Amino acid sequence: METVSVDSTSVDSIERAVESPDQPQPYKELGLKDDEYERIKQILGRRPTDSELAMYSVMWSEHCSYKSSKVHLRYFGETTTEEMRSGMLAGIGENAGVVDIGDGWAVTFKVESHNHPSYVEPYQGAATGVGGIVRDIMAMGARPIAVMDQLRFGKADAPDTRRVLDGVVRGVGGYGNSLGLPNIGGETVFDSSYAGNPLVNALCAGALRTEDLQLAFASGTGNKIILFGARTGLDGIGGVSVLASETFDDTGESGPNRKKLPSVQVGDPFTEKVLIECCLELYHAGLVVGIQDLGGAGLSCATSELASAGDGGMKIELEKVPMRAVGMTPAEVLSSESQERMCAVVTPENVDAFLAVCRKWDVLATVIGEVTDGDNLVITWNGETVVDVPPRTVAHEGPVYERPVARPDWQDGVVESTTEALQRPSTPDELRQTLLDMLESPALCSRKFITDQYDRYVRGNTVLAEHADSGVIRIDEKTGRGIALATDASGRYTFLDPYRGAQLALAEAYRNVAASGATPRAVTNCLNFGSPEDPAVMWQFQQAVHGLADGCRQLGIPVTGGNVSFYNQTGSTPILPTPVVGVLGVIDDVHRRLPTDFGTEPGETLILLGETRDEFDGSIWAEVAYDHLGGVPPEVDLDHEKLLADILTAASRDGLVSAAHDLSEGGLIQAVVESALAGETGCRILLPEDADPFVWLFSESSGRVLVAVPRTEESRFTSMLTARQMPWTRIGVVDQGSDSVTVQDQFEVTLDELRAVHEGTLPKLFG
Repeated sequence: METVSVDSTSVDSIERAVESPDQPQPYKELGLKDDEYERIKQILGRRPTDSELAMYSVMWSEHCSYKSSKVHLRYFGETTTEEMRSGMLAGIGENAGVVDIGDGWAVTFKVESHNHPSYVEPYQGAATGVGGIVRDIMAMGARPIAVMDQLRFGKADAPDTRRVLDGVVRGVGGYGNSLGLPNIGGETVFDSSYAGNPLVNALCAGALRTEDLQLAFASGTGNKIILFGARTGLDGIGGVSVLASETFDDTGESGPNRKKLPSVQVGDPFTEKVLIECCLELYHAGLVVGIQDLGGAGLSCATSELASAGDGGMKIELEKVPMRAVGMTPAEVLSSESQERMCAVVTPENVDAFLAVCRKWDVLATVIGEVTDGDNLVITWNGETVVDVPPRTVAHEGPVYERPVARPDWQDGVVESTTEALQRPSTPDELRQTLLDMLESPALCSRKFITDQYDRYVRGNTVLAEHADSGVIRIDEKTGRGIALATDASGRYTFLDPYRGAQLALAEAYRNVAASGATPRAVTNCLNFGSPEDPAVMWQFQQAVHGLADGCRQLGIPVTGGNVSFYNQTGSTPILPTPVVGVLGVIDDVHRRLPTDFGTEPGETLILLGETRDEFDGSIWAEVAYDHLGGVPPEVDLDHEKLLADILTAASRDGLVSAAHDLSEGGLIQAVVESALAGETGCRILLPEDADPFVWLFSESSGRVLVAVPRTEESRFTSMLTARQMPWTRIGVVDQGSDSVTVQDQFEVTLDELRAVHEGTLPKLFG
């Protein structure tokens, strides 16, 4: 073995620090524990160089290694059947999941977090979050076709929320719009638990022909390793080991002081836009053996993961990496999270052609190493070996912790604190005012102020993005085949019951896809929780994982991949547990998609599918009226959700319904108002004779959808519902000659008043 030398910090100084507790501990500053450092020494049979220490520290961080979540995430694999896997071309462990959607087409999709960087530097944190997930999709051989976002901020009127929201929204829109990717949906939630720790979860989907699938591995002795894209700089160094794997303290700082924070990555969407086209041409020309994007942990991740997944070793000449900063050390080059970079494995005979394609697109490309017949990843710096490690120990065999898991003592008190004692509105005037208060609240007000900053229709394949329960994108112009995507989460419900809360998020995303006329096919997730060192947080996490996995098995759709984000808390206060669930659906002809807006057919009948129960614990009414969070979340019946989805898909295919809107936060009246405003037409609602108006209007019972049915199809549709034992209620009619929403015998509100209340809140707060 070659002599291992060091770069900027001698191993002697590192070891002296270990032996002298009163001296600075370099490995601790990099986020490594004492036992982890000892394990590294055992693996190598010696003390690590600082470059090796940098690699292990970032790759063994919580963000990259999943060391606290692995033992629980295995449950996804244990509950996934062969039948569920049958349509998957790539799944958990790859850069993104890939699903066969028919006609030779496949779709890849994934959601990931960029939470902590988005608090420190909201614009670049959000922008590079979008850029990173787009490169994950590129690395699968796909053309990115759409993005979505799930955003969580502190209270809407809190002093710092304006700064964070403004930067995040501009970052999401600025990067996505510049790439020419439509933003087809998402969610924005305000809650005090996210103050100082916003959630910025970005989803990207891409389309590819099934034969164009690319995977991340380095095989074939003598094959070359080519780094291409942007130059490597000092931005983002330590991002995954410091920002994403550590909590903020009560002042919003990370660790003992803000000085420890690394700079947040800086994105350049125009470089990435060219990189997309360059990658697609490289794939189509057959010039790539394996490929990996550079995101969290930079070259440390790309080189170790490619080598670990291959059948040999790898040698990298690190000084050949194009740099944009002077005097960078090897450890810095390896740890840099500079954006818009990819790493490819290319056969020697294809190197010239590969470089020629890169020159055509004005993309910088450099051969930095090759695949070897050895077992180790060896990295040199001007002829001296600074890294010589077994790559699997870096990329795939990091520490695995079985953190203590304990249901917290306070959970019983949360469950017992129901809404039963809260006074409910009962008179028509009280019900009317409750509707207006909820519509105006940050919890339910229109998000147009945010979504209008995104380009929803660029590229011309967006079929639904507004006035829809899910975003719908055309994949194949010839056949009309397309996909629907929806993302959902409820931190409030998950706080009350993590198992059921995760299933409610899954059920809503599944239902949203079906309500657009698509058939749900696959799931991705982004699991946002507090510190894994807190047994109560680990109990929430364990329960949510089991709820989601069990739910997917019951629905018969697989989890294709995802992301875990821990340490989302300020001081000792964690965020509400927030498992974001994304569902992908397939629609064979996008022309039959279902919007939410009323009035596409004259005199439509409004029919409510599903059962309404007295369920208000964790509801938006409880939040807006009383700032209350307690009790038990609504029931979830996944067999019912499957039946409901089948009925909606069949109704869409046969032209039995003209619009559909799922019922969730705010209940029936919220769905009615949103659909009426979208269609710019009034409607009359008639509640059942024995109904409690408050329950029927505001309950958040799950498994319900409001549909508009053409008069000519009402008999056929209701006969199908009865035959399939789907509970249904004729709830009203669309009144195209009216400018009001009327609840018979209760109240009437004009569309103008509803629109003013609904759309005025966010501009007042943030405009």
